[in-house]
Amino acid sequence: MHLWVWIALGALVVLVIVEQLRIFKANREFRKKDEIFQAVTENAADMIALVDVKGRRLYNSPAYKRVLGYSPSELSETSSFEQIHPDDRMRVLEAAREARESGVGKRLEYRIKHKDGSWRVLESVASTIRDAKGEVAKLVIVNRDITERKRAEQQLEYNLFHDLLTGLPNRRMFMDRLQTSFARVRRETGRSYALLLANVDHFKVFNEAMGTKAGDHILTEIARRLSVEIRQDDANARDRAAGSDASLFRLGADEFTILLENVGDPSDALRIARRLQKAVAAPLTIESREVRASASVGIALTTAAHTRPEDVLKDADVAMRRAKAMGGSRCEVFDEAMHTRAVGRLKLESDLRTALMERQFRIHYQPVLQLDTRRIMSFEALLRWEHPTQGLISPYCFIDAAEDTGILVSIGHWLMVQACRQLREWEVNDRSGSPMHVTVNVSARQFADARLANDIQDALQQTGVDPSRLQLEMTEKIASADPKLTVTVLSHLKHFGIGTVLDNFGTGSTSLVGLRQFPVDALKIDRSLIREMQTDRSASDIVELIILLAHKMNLKVIAEGIETARQLERLLELGCEYGQGYFFSQPMEAKAALIFMRQQLVARKTAGTS
Repeated sequence: MHLWVWIALGALVVLVIVEQLRIFKANREFRKKDEIFQAVTENAADMIALVDVKGRRLYNSPAYKRVLGYSPSELSETSSFEQIHPDDRMRVLEAAREARESGVGKRLEYRIKHKDGSWRVLESVASTIRDAKGEVAKLVIVNRDITERKRAEQQLEYNLFHDLLTGLPNRRMFMDRLQTSFARVRRETGRSYALLLANVDHFKVFNEAMGTKAGDHILTEIARRLSVEIRQDDANARDRAAGSDASLFRLGADEFTILLENVGDPSDALRIARRLQKAVAAPLTIESREVRASASVGIALTTAAHTRPEDVLKDADVAMRRAKAMGGSRCEVFDEAMHTRAVGRLKLESDLRTALMERQFRIHYQPVLQLDTRRIMSFEALLRWEHPTQGLISPYCFIDAAEDTGILVSIGHWLMVQACRQLREWEVNDRSGSPMHVTVNVSARQFADARLANDIQDALQQTGVDPSRLQLEMTEKIASADPKLTVTVLSHLKHFGIGTVLDNFGTGSTSLVGLRQFPVDALKIDRSLIREMQTDRSASDIVELIILLAHKMNLKVIAEGIETARQLERLLELGCEYGQGYFFSQPMEAKAALIFMRQQLVARKTAGTS
């Protein structure tokens, strides 16, 4: 019996020793894991926290001190939720509740206060620790500071919707706001808005004369002034407890737009537009120089006819262009008549492109004669449009649209080639033996186009026409617009042996000094002066002065628009050598022009034998 007692005691001792060994090994494993956990948390860049289910902090890694500035003792004195931004606390509490219930933590972002009072943005992921009963007892939260990343994202988003030069909302944001306003107006009866489109007048001149840096300074200052005026208008509207809600945007280049909510009367928009113009017109100083800018403003109000947000912008653009066409520094309100003209203009531009592709353009020729002998000296090639439904259309009806769209450059090149080709054909069939010339009009776009010289050479090479037989004609307005360019281009033409004529002379702003510099061969007196010379003494005096001036400068003189025998007699008395007009012949097709040449030759021979 005594032996069995000793055996039982021995077994018990062995069991105790085994259990102690197991506990020792478990503690050693736990300490190893704890050391690993400590090593990871102590050196981790992310902040790692251990909290109980009530949010009390049980452990905070040293990264909290580096990132948020709080010491462990300072953190232990507060709940983990106290530093969280008030607007974010409910989200964090909800995420903690879900983690306790589901055992799965979710990723979320929230703001937490730094010790210096600023707010940092954290990206947080929580995992759970369960107790022996399988219930969530603790949360391990890993927080990463993403403040700089969020700031970079916000800056990127800001840049996406704002103009970098002026800081104003850009076209992208404008179109978004316009879409919102458009949808609201269609949804809510009685709501309306207006759009102001402002364009800085002659901004290209500022850039060319003062440089792009000065141009940027002008745009920045204009943007500041417009912003101040709009804020003042909003303040006044609040004082009146009514009024417009105005937003300013920079569309790009030298264009700004103002969206006016709750404006239904054009007069309200016009009042604001004029105040903005006044602000822009105030002098500003750049590099010790006083500069004055101005703006043209187009105004459009939303109507039931608008089916897309962009429609009101197009209307404002039409009104703005009208303001610029009327001299600039004006406000124009879009109306239905203007809309009709705009739609007609768009159709005209489309028809012009079709006309060029389908070869609907024609050339008519009007002879220029030596007034005393009636001998044909040249033919002026005049563009006509043979429209499939409207018949023959004068260039006065479409030349502006062709010029604005740039299609006139292509049309001009085609006309030059065709005129030279026709001249070559006449030379083959001409029996008079006298040299014939053809005159081609050059538009402002063509004159400024760098390809003009190549186009002329191409036309001459294709047709084999002697350059001296070709004359180019440009208006006095085109020549005086950029005197330096005019001298350069005309000098090149002179070098080629091509003659040049200054058209519409007597109605433009060319100075005598400028005229002396222009290497032209002839002056063409404007038809308005010829028409009025019989009834207006001043017009007659101007014609006489032009002829005298031309002779003094060894230039030929051509009178345009001769329609009566009395006009012809007076021009001969004044010593004008050449002329053209309906008195001699209206513009005609090439075949008719050849017949006219032959008739003139017969008439001259008959006159010589009699």
